[in-house]
This record gives sequence, C-alpha cells and structure tokens, in this order.
Amino acid sequence: MRSDRIDISSGVPLLAAPPDQDGPAGDPFALARRLKAAVWIFDIDHSCIYCANEPACRLWQAESEKELCSRDLGRDMSPTVAKRLTQYKTDFIARDATFTEMWTLYPGGKPTSVMVVFRGIYLPDGRMAMLCEVIGAADDEPDNLRSAEALLHTDVMIILYALDGPALYMNPAARNAAPQALQRISERFIDPADYEKLAQRLRNAGEHRMVTMIETSAGPRWHDLSVKRCSDAVTGEPAVLVTAIDVSELKIARDKARYLADRDQLTGCYNRTYLRQYVATLEHYQSERCALLYFDIDHFKQINDRLGHEMGDVVLKEVAARAQNTIRKNDIMVRLGGDEFVIVFDNVATEADLVPKLDRLLALLSEPISHETIRTSITVSMGATTFLPSSADFGETMREADIALYASKQAGRNRATFFSSEMGEAAKERDAMEIELKRAIENNDFVLHLQPRVDLKTGKVVSAEALVRWMHPRRGLVFPGEFIHVCEETGMIEDLGTLVLEMGCEQAIAWHSSGLDIELSLNISPRQFDDKRLMQSLGAFSRHPEFPKGKIELEITESVLIGDHGQIGKKLDAISRMGYRIAIDDFGTGYSNLSYISNFPLNCLKIDQSFINQLPKSGPIISLILTLAKQIGATVVAEGVETQDQYDWLCDHGCDQVQGYLVSRPVPIQDFMSFQGNPT
Repeated sequence: MRSDRIDISSGVPLLAAPPDQDGPAGDPFALARRLKAAVWIFDIDHSCIYCANEPACRLWQAESEKELCSRDLGRDMSPTVAKRLTQYKTDFIARDATFTEMWTLYPGGKPTSVMVVFRGIYLPDGRMAMLCEVIGAADDEPDNLRSAEALLHTDVMIILYALDGPALYMNPAARNAAPQALQRISERFIDPADYEKLAQRLRNAGEHRMVTMIETSAGPRWHDLSVKRCSDAVTGEPAVLVTAIDVSELKIARDKARYLADRDQLTGCYNRTYLRQYVATLEHYQSERCALLYFDIDHFKQINDRLGHEMGDVVLKEVAARAQNTIRKNDIMVRLGGDEFVIVFDNVATEADLVPKLDRLLALLSEPISHETIRTSITVSMGATTFLPSSADFGETMREADIALYASKQAGRNRATFFSSEMGEAAKERDAMEIELKRAIENNDFVLHLQPRVDLKTGKVVSAEALVRWMHPRRGLVFPGEFIHVCEETGMIEDLGTLVLEMGCEQAIAWHSSGLDIELSLNISPRQFDDKRLMQSLGAFSRHPEFPKGKIELEITESVLIGDHGQIGKKLDAISRMGYRIAIDDFGTGYSNLSYISNFPLNCLKIDQSFINQLPKSGPIISLILTLAKQIGATVVAEGVETQDQYDWLCDHGCDQVQGYLVSRPVPIQDFMSFQGNPT
C-alpha cells in the first residue's frame, strides 16, 4: 500500500503511502475533523501531536488544537513506549502496518484507557508519523466493546466476509452502500481482474490495499479498499475484513487532473509534456523504425483575423478530430500549441509506407469545414521523418521534421515533404545566417539603397523608396531576398525594421535641413506595425525640429489592415496626424476590401508589379485602381515598370508616378543624389 505527501492544512487528502510513489486516495483529514471519534496525528520524531480533531482535544483535555499540539509528550514518555513507537515507525514504512491496541493516556495526570487504531502517515516534509483513531473505551463490558460508537457512525464501510463466502457483518455505512446484504466479496467487483489480484495478494501477504470500482446501491463507485485476512471472532473460521472508503469524487478529480496534465484542453490531443514522456517510453520497447509527422494549418492567422477566433477554434478541433480518426491505436497525436500538430506513427519501416497515409490525410483535411453560417476550406503543410526510437535523439528528430515542414512551405504549402540530408545542410546554413544577422543588427551593419520614383507629368524624380542592404564583412553587399525571410521567421524583422526606420527618418530630416524637397518611402512589415516601438519611434522623429512633415511615406501591405478595423484606423489616424503619409504596397494582391480604402487615411496606392507585367491585358484592373485612387485623393504609383510600352500606357491613362528598372535600379544614397532628373 502506498501514500502521498500533502499539505494537511490545505484540506487535500492525506494518503498512507511513500511520498515518492503514486497511490490511491485515502482519508481527508478534513473528514476526520467531522468524525465523532477522536483522531489525531502523532509526530513520532518530535514526540508531539501534529494535528487533532475536536473529540481528540476533549479526550486529551486540551483547550484547543493549538494548545494540544504545543505539548511536549516526550517529557514523561517511558523508554519502553519510545521504543515501541520507533518500532511502529519502522513497520509503517516497511509494510504499512496497522495496529489496534488499548492505550492509557494521562491528560492532566489522570489515566484514560481507550482502544486505538494506529496507522502510518507521511507528513508534508516526508517524515513518517502515526495516525491515531480511537475506536472505543477500553473496559470489560462486552456490550460496550461491541457498540463502539466511532465505528457505528463513521462513513467508513467495514465488512467482515467469510472466506469465499457472504458477508458476516456490515456496519451501517456498509449496509447503506451494499446492493445486496449477503453478496460475496467477489460479486462486488466491477473488474474481475481486480478481484483476482486481491485474492492473490491475500493468499501471499494476507492483506492488500487498492482503489477499484465496486458495485453499490448507488451504482458503480470507486472505493479505496483495505482488505486483511483474519478469523471470525464468533466461529473462529477464516474470514476477510474489508474497510472501504468511497473516493469516487476524488478519483474522478485526480483522473481529470491527470488527463488535463497530458491533454490539450481544446482538441483533446496529447500535449507536448506527454509527447516527451511517450518518446522516452517508446525507446525502451519499440525496436522497429517509427515516423514523426509535424504539420500546421496554412495561413491560420488569417482564419482567426477574418472569421474570428471562435471559428479558428472550430478549425483546430475539426483538424484534430479528422487526423485522430485516420491513425492507428498505437499511433499518437499531439498538439504542440497554436495550429501545430505532431503525429508519431508506430512501426513504419520506410518512407514509402507512410506516403499513402499522408496523401489520405492531406485530402481529408482539405475538405470544407462548416460552423453555423460559416464555411471555409483549409490546407496544411507537413514535414515527416523516420527514426529508430532506441538510438535517435528525439530533439534532433523533431528538428528534422520541422525542417521538412519548412521545405513544404517554401515549395508552396499544401503538401508533405520528407526530410533529407540536403535539407539538413541548408538548415545549418540558415542557422548560421540567423546568428550572423543577430550580430549584424546589433552592429547596424546595414545600409539603404534608394529606388527613384518619377512623376509622369514632369519626368522629375519626386520620391524614392528606401531598400535595405546588408553589408556583410566577408560577402560584401547582400540583397534582402537572401535574408529578409530569415528575419521574418525569427522575429528579427522588428529590430531590423526599427533600424531601417531610424536610418530613413534621419536621411529625410537631413534632406529637409539641406533644402532638398524629396519624399522618402519606408517599408513597414506587418510584425513591425504591431510592434509598440513603432509608434514610439515615429513620435520621436515627428517631434524633431527639422522633421519634414508630409515627406516621409510609410508603406504597409494590405494584410496589415486585416483585423479590428477600429483599432487599425485609430493607429493609422495617429500616424497621419504626426505628419507621415501612408501608402498601400502591392495593392490589389491581398485583402482587397473596398471599405478600407475610404475608411483609412491612405495617401498612396502602389500597383503591384504583377499587374504591370500583364499590360495591356490587365489594363481594366489598373484603370479601376486609378479611378478608386482619384475618388479618395490618393497618389498612384506603378511598381516594376521595365519597358517603354508600360511607361507609355501608364502615361496615357493618368497614372501619377512610376518606379522600376526602366527608371533606375536601387542605388546607394550618394549615387541617388546625382541621379539624372533630380531637381537639384
């Protein structure tokens, strides 16, 4: 029998078993305080009472529990009693023994004899103490001995069974709980295997303690049973004494707590904690190869932003349920967090064996999901790898699957990719770049190149877009296509964006101070837009004495406008009031909701290069954008203009400005200053 160590003062159950083991629930001391029988816990090491109920205080003639616990009971204790208590402690620890004996107490110097049951119990600090329960007065009157009130009125169920026969005695609590008075003990067990275990332990050890499901008058209930072989005091025949406590509520609560500890509450999948435990167990019994699948939902943030978090939760639960229905009993599914899931496939010999399963899973998850009036479809990206549990480093296995997942995203999403050594090498290079980028941001190893924007009516350069370049100590100038994605994935884009904003604003202020009337356009990433530092930085520069009001343009993408339009509008209004212009970059390729065009303070629409490349076929779309911009008084800039025909079409149809290789590639700041057509 086993017990747990807990805080008595908390009212949490006290259990009689070693604190380093898990065991069944036992008597709550809070219940003991309500008993009419005297119950107390004796601290054997310190020879004092640790806690006691009110009847125990009366028995000991104590004014209060506090006063009783302050007494030094070792002062008048004889060596014999002290030795006996030490033996009790040894037996409690070794075999969880229980003793019923007559003891004479001397409260106030007057002897009082009682029958007491002693059991071991662990204190919160791990020491073994003694739980004492008075079961009756010790005198010679048989009627008084048989009518021990503490036993008759306790909620603890006590039953004496004939060996392999019906009940010989049941106390009132036991009678109330029994569906039939003369049932055999074996007939009360819901699980026959539990009874066989009990019978075996009784044959071998003579006693056993267990928590099992018992049939009662109220239906199946969880009982904490303490069962001992004994003799019937009337006939002398072999018997079995059962002490039972209904611990159903506690058992259910503990099972729920254990479930919650291992499960994700939203989806019911296992969680990250359980995954680590499972893999640690897997390496001991699984000698065959297994597979790990790591997947997430493509563009899940947009589902939350557009359809609401309630729909996002519906999608997560549906994805989990569908995936759970496709795996075998020995496979497990885990939600790591957010929209990230892991499936561990048990016993997968080769990647080829896994391919059909992944194909079915991809198809199943792509089926529409409906909730009330909302219907949406999703796709997922997957990364998979195989591993041998007995020798694999699970952290490395997770990393391989993550790398393969990243490869799926890079390849266009909505697919499954298996890890390869080539991917591993590429990931190492990416990790090395991440380290170098962190150092570069700390040292501000970046410069701005400027791409001119030309006014189509005058042919003059009126603005420039600032584009960041990394001045690598060994490789020289590194273009953003090689490092921006790493910054976005790692969150460094916020720090880099802050640097670019500072460099750009300083440059614009310098131009204004020198009398140069040129507008400077700076890109703001979605993550940077959400960064609290953005407003702080913008506010600080706007208060500069030479701040060029209306000459710094902030380019945001349409995805920034997804979400709470009220909050986004307030933020954009605040930026506009500071004196910044606001442009929508790559207009027409993202969240093309016409409502925000009039609701937000937009000064410029930049037509995405994909529309310019399709001229004249895309002419109607561009004409529509030009009309919309005119209605709200916004400037229109055509990006990626590379041919004279494109330039001429835009001139003919009233576009305001153009930028692209036809005009100029991005150039260093010093070259931009001497650019042909510059007003200076």
